[in-house]
Amino acid sequence: MFEDPETWVAVAFIILVIVSAWVGAHRTVLTALDHRAERIRAELEDASRLKEEAAKVLAEYKTRRASAEREAADIIASANAEAERIAREAKAKMEDFVARRTKTAEGKIALAEAQALADVRAAAADAAVRAASTILSQSVKGSLADDLLAKGIAEVRQKLN
Repeated sequence: MFEDPETWVAVAFIILVIVSAWVGAHRTVLTALDHRAERIRAELEDASRLKEEAAKVLAEYKTRRASAEREAADIIASANAEAERIAREAKAKMEDFVARRTKTAEGKIALAEAQALADVRAAAADAAVRAASTILSQSVKGSLADDLLAKGIAEVRQKLN
């Protein structure tokens, strides 16, 4: 039995355990394990705290995003309403402009018609006066013809103008 190497390994192990127990190595190992457990616990608490903070920050950013989306929707709706209002105003101004231009054009046309009618009447009066003058001068002679001619011309001009 003392010749087996396993026996001597077992004896050495037992001696090592007894010496380490007498020296207090187990307390050192236990203390190191306790410190490690405390460090792990602190890291877990920090991780938990950081997780809660991250959740708060995420909720805050979600709130901000929702608020920004609402604000963007309000801005878009306001811009659409403003564009519609501007379009209505432009249409009304254009219709008013067209109506004023039409009225002005109609006035110019009426004025041109009146001027043309006056020109035609004047030309007709001149032609009538010349024709009457020619006819009277050929048929009536003397001072009576001159008096009748002057009187007729004056009456025609007075009536036509």
